Amino acid sequence: MSGRTVLVTGVSRDLGRTCARSLANDPSVERVIGVDVMPPRGDIGDVQFVRADIRNPVIAKVIAREDVDTVVHMSVIATPGSAGGRGTMKELNVIGTMQLLAACQKSESLRQLVVKSTTTVYGASNRDPAMFTEDLEPRRPARNGYAKDVAEVEAYVRGFARRRPDVTVTLLRCANVIGPRVVSPVTSYFRLPVIPTVLGFDPRLQFLHEHDLNRVLRHAVNAGVHGTFNVAGDGVLMLSQALRRLQRPGVPLPGFAFGGLGSALRSARFADLSPELVAFLTYGRGVDTTRMRAELGFEPRYSTAEAFGEFASTLPPTGGRTERVLGAVAERLPEVEPDRPPALTVAGGTDG
Repeated sequence: MSGRTVLVTGVSRDLGRTCARSLANDPSVERVIGVDVMPPRGDIGDVQFVRADIRNPVIAKVIAREDVDTVVHMSVIATPGSAGGRGTMKELNVIGTMQLLAACQKSESLRQLVVKSTTTVYGASNRDPAMFTEDLEPRRPARNGYAKDVAEVEAYVRGFARRRPDVTVTLLRCANVIGPRVVSPVTSYFRLPVIPTVLGFDPRLQFLHEHDLNRVLRHAVNAGVHGTFNVAGDGVLMLSQALRRLQRPGVPLPGFAFGGLGSALRSARFADLSPELVAFLTYGRGVDTTRMRAELGFEPRYSTAEAFGEFASTLPPTGGRTERVLGAVAERLPEVEPDRPPALTVAGGTDG
């Protein structure tokens, strides 16, 4: 389709803003409308900003007035602090999605809905499979928090897809997005000068580079493929490998102490170690991306290791001081030819 009008929610946050700008540069898109309760903090280029709350039915008037044919939903947030508290966060995530889908339900012009979800919906436990495919359910369904919000959002999206079979619905379950400019619970955790870990566990991690997030959203809008897709960089990275690349010391803590530390860090606003993030940093998670390549036709440019490596390169090391000092000293030492071994001499004598 050409001459399209795309509405993007959540543009006050950096990921939503950069997604909207990327779509505005697409030749097949005529207009991009960015919607949020607060104006974007950075340059939005040719994106038209509309101050609107998706929790309010007025969003239906915006979609109808602007003759929107594609909606990209980026308003599902992971941190209560950024929303003003857990209650507000749930309203934005769940009630906001319900109102947005109700507006999409009434729209006669709508032809496509793209929703950015997350692999957090699978949870993390000691009973998980090696790799989650899109058809698998979490082994331990979430009871509260961000993971429960995401599960409810996805359920509403599936219900909308059944009621509007004429609309192409693409649900993208993205791995943890990482990059130099990304501010999230995961990146805040890795930015700590000393990184706590769970004693006895070395979880597998998968990441998606922030540039690949913009690319997959733009690809999904252009491809128009119906379905649910895991999206992650190729390969996995163990937490121990991640800490070595960061050159930051890790402090192993018992599970109960790790959870208590998370509350203290949250209160001090250093990092938000939510229950789902604690589980992720304990058991890890892996997702299968075969369907992403075979059906959606998308290939990330950054592997998990490469995405994390670029993020790590922007942070000053706080650990490995001894190794760095020894290495610097070794580089300054003059090269010395190895001594020849002394000749062996045999002393005579008698048995005493």
